[in-house]
Amino acid sequence: MLCISSEAELAAAIDILVQIEPRFGTIVARHGLPPLRLVQPGLESLLRIITDQLISLQAGAAIWKRVSARLSPFEPEFILTHSEGDLKSLGLSGAKARSFLVAADAARQGLFDPCRTAARGHQALKSALTAIRGIGPWTADIYLLTAVGHADSWPVGDVALQAAVHDLLGLDQRPGARAMAAIAEPWRPYRSAAARLLWSHYRGLKGMGQAII
Repeated sequence: MLCISSEAELAAAIDILVQIEPRFGTIVARHGLPPLRLVQPGLESLLRIITDQLISLQAGAAIWKRVSARLSPFEPEFILTHSEGDLKSLGLSGAKARSFLVAADAARQGLFDPCRTAARGHQALKSALTAIRGIGPWTADIYLLTAVGHADSWPVGDVALQAAVHDLLGLDQRPGARAMAAIAEPWRPYRSAAARLLWSHYRGLKGMGQAII
């Protein structure tokens, strides 16, 4: 499984992408190289991704602060002592609270083992993740990109990526998931580097300032 695990490897992948799609070069010229921003694989990182689904960065950070204070160090057995209502009181939706409990149970049973699954291929690992009820393709792709460091993970349903592609490529409308898959086909096997560039572009479009770590 091809991974990008260092700033040097990310820079090399971006050099290749710029040759394929020169408009990526405008992002680098404007914002510099994006940070690698890898997180430790494991249940905590998976739960953070679930928390951030479909809400703003600010809302996700506020909820996660409460979640971390209550559930750290994120041992499955401890998480499972909490009810869905307990988790909802931290700001999680009912669906996310249920996903927390299902993911913790999967980890407790050894069905989600980052040390074992990280050695598997991309599709096998994605299938293992999405087999956990409440873990959809977006969550799996973000986990593969940020926690596993997979070089070719491409979250086609990510609305920020869709908006960035829409602007960068001058499309008539924001692309959906199917169009995103087709657009990124020439960027294999470095679509995760493309995603990092496009997130950088999106932050620039929104005047958010660039991520540092």
